Amino acid sequence: MSRGAFTAEDRAILLRRHLDEGIPLTRLSTDSGIPVRTLSRWMSQYRANGTVESLERQPRSDRGKRAIPQDLIEAIEGLALRRPAPTAAFIHRRIADIASARGHPVPGYSTVRAVIAGIDPGLKMLAHQGETAYRDTFELVYRRTATRPNEQWQADHTLLDLEIIDPKGHASRPWLTIILDDYSRAAAGYSIFVGAPSAERTALALHQAIRGKTNPSWPVMGLPDMLYSDHGSDFTSARLERVCLDTHIQLIHSKPGVPQGRGKIERFYLTITTELLPHLPGYIPHGTRGRPSRPAELTLEQLDQILEKFIVTEYNHRPHSSTNQAPAERWSASGFIPRTPAHPEDLDLLLLTVAAARKVQRDGIRFASTRYVSPVLAAYVGENVTVRYDPRDAGEIRVYFNDEFLCRAIAPELASESITLEQLQNARTKRRRELKQQLRERRSLADALPTDARYTPSTNAVIPPAEVPAPATEPTPQHKLRVYETD
Repeated sequence: MSRGAFTAEDRAILLRRHLDEGIPLTRLSTDSGIPVRTLSRWMSQYRANGTVESLERQPRSDRGKRAIPQDLIEAIEGLALRRPAPTAAFIHRRIADIASARGHPVPGYSTVRAVIAGIDPGLKMLAHQGETAYRDTFELVYRRTATRPNEQWQADHTLLDLEIIDPKGHASRPWLTIILDDYSRAAAGYSIFVGAPSAERTALALHQAIRGKTNPSWPVMGLPDMLYSDHGSDFTSARLERVCLDTHIQLIHSKPGVPQGRGKIERFYLTITTELLPHLPGYIPHGTRGRPSRPAELTLEQLDQILEKFIVTEYNHRPHSSTNQAPAERWSASGFIPRTPAHPEDLDLLLLTVAAARKVQRDGIRFASTRYVSPVLAAYVGENVTVRYDPRDAGEIRVYFNDEFLCRAIAPELASESITLEQLQNARTKRRRELKQQLRERRSLADALPTDARYTPSTNAVIPPAEVPAPATEPTPQHKLRVYETD
């Protein structure tokens, strides 16, 4: 055991053996491995004070102080904070030259490394990785925390690690827009689409979040007091600001380039990426440079159905790791009555941004090759109206006359089921292709029929012999010189 490992009590017991039992210090030195001089010094301290505390190891007076001059310490730190960061060996060689030039003793390599290791980590990160890395690691973050349901919703987009078959038959990566309740972590609404995020997609997700759901297992609805989003152009659009103003929603944006404070919605995306997408064809694992593990098979409509099932039946109804409650249960537990729009039709006017002008015909409104009818339209035959619709459900449209809500018109053949406009368009395209194929087949059959010879002249008719031309006589040679015989 080393001398430093002996406590004051251990030293006192060792010295008592010498005082009480008469064991010589030389024998104690042999048994303990402590030099005789050290034991003699301890004995002198003990006899002078008579207390165990006098045998405590005294700290060094120069503890915490480096033996190298301050100017060399500053030089080491200055070299270490350069960008890119130099190695400790390089800094030691430079400091050795500087110390020799200034007449100082050359510090050892371990001393230089100790000085480098003692630099403030925040200072090193700021010097080597920049302000963004320092902010994301060391700056304090204010996390907005709601105290009740619908007090604050978060909205964001993400590009899914998945390939699907888009309407044109190409492999594409879809985007997901999600509306998340901050208090319960429940998903209130979403929008899945192909193409860049836009204000229209955000409006559709917000429309679904606010309106009551047909599925009783998805109770989240109503108007939030606050909508928190990033600083993207779709979230800062004038239309979304108008929607929030008209519905009395406070719109708050995070600072540009500062994602902190939105970790809850990022955690939801991580759940989707790790628990749902790996089970789907077309999933793109991390580190594969965008190549899916299996070929894409799902369409956008199929992915929409799968995502809704995962949100409603799994995510919203299992305990969350942060709250230890199921999101849907936590949202409904307080028994509050959500704030709803005074006129739901006004919400449709604000959020259903897809609009088209049509004229009311005697049999209703023709839109997307489909007939929509309503008894209210009887008084507006011949009038120009504006129709708005939800691309997710082409079974009905909202009709506005002079920007005032008029009625909801339904398509009789679609009213019994929910069908998207894209499905309707795909069905029409498929039918048109089938008809074109039938047309080509019938034309090819017609081309293969024998020629109609009813009016072709008969082959038994007497054909007059062709008139035989007279043999040609040799032409009289022409001479440039006129002679008497040919004159």
